[in-house]
Amino acid sequence: MKRKMIQIDEAKCDGCGLCLPNCPEGAIQLIDGKARLISDLFCDGLGACLGHCPQGAITIEEREAEPYNERQVMANIVKQGAPVIHAHLQHLKEHNELDYLRDAMNYLKENHLQIDLTNPQAPGAAPSQPPEGGCPGSRLMSFAPRSSAASTDDAGKRASQLRHWPIQLHLISPRAPHYQGADLLLAADCVPFAMGDFHRDYLQGKALAIACPKLDEGQDVYVEKLAALVDEARINTLTVMIMQVPCCGGLLRLAKEAVARAQRKVPIKCIVVSLQGDVLSEEWV
Repeated sequence: MKRKMIQIDEAKCDGCGLCLPNCPEGAIQLIDGKARLISDLFCDGLGACLGHCPQGAITIEEREAEPYNERQVMANIVKQGAPVIHAHLQHLKEHNELDYLRDAMNYLKENHLQIDLTNPQAPGAAPSQPPEGGCPGSRLMSFAPRSSAASTDDAGKRASQLRHWPIQLHLISPRAPHYQGADLLLAADCVPFAMGDFHRDYLQGKALAIACPKLDEGQDVYVEKLAALVDEARINTLTVMIMQVPCCGGLLRLAKEAVARAQRKVPIKCIVVSLQGDVLSEEWV
């Protein structure tokens, strides 16, 4: 269908990021130092981000695009906490988008998520009732983001940047809300132990899955799940972090095979880490 969409002039964009908080749908992310529209599904074309770019890099154009999907937007922003949800709902109200607003409220209800709509600073969306059955250790959970002020205390302790549970690739569900439209970090099991600043430098702002390409069984399932994350969760990017040891390269091969099988195509970045935790290489493959 043909509809209005934002257009970002990459040559003008200086990566300042001022447009990000002014996009209530989370449709814009900084990737490789440039603001980019991560999915047509997330852009409603109403232009709330216009006027916030000091370089004038954002305009509105009419072009062929996938229809805007309010449920995908809600799945994308729920994991970012109540203030973001409030801003999005207010944006819909101000533009009299009542159908989208109804979809948003139905999404929260259907996924048993509740927030205090009278308080934008209340904790993020949480299950209204505990899930029943299954192993407690693999129960699906999303965590409210920690504020930047809470990321490091006076003693130098850093807060965890993990936003959800579970994280082991066999246990995750591609349908979980925290994977919808996310930048996915697929890390070999040993990487976080080797890297002292893994949370701060690489996990922050990403959804996580971990696996061991040498010791884990059932790796054909891994390929299927990764392909589902591409097609069903519609992840934005896939970053694979592996150790420098030869067997670890199997994780990158699994990721490439999954993307090759998927209907959608997403960019893959490979980061190779030394046994002492240094980044040996970081490149899009």
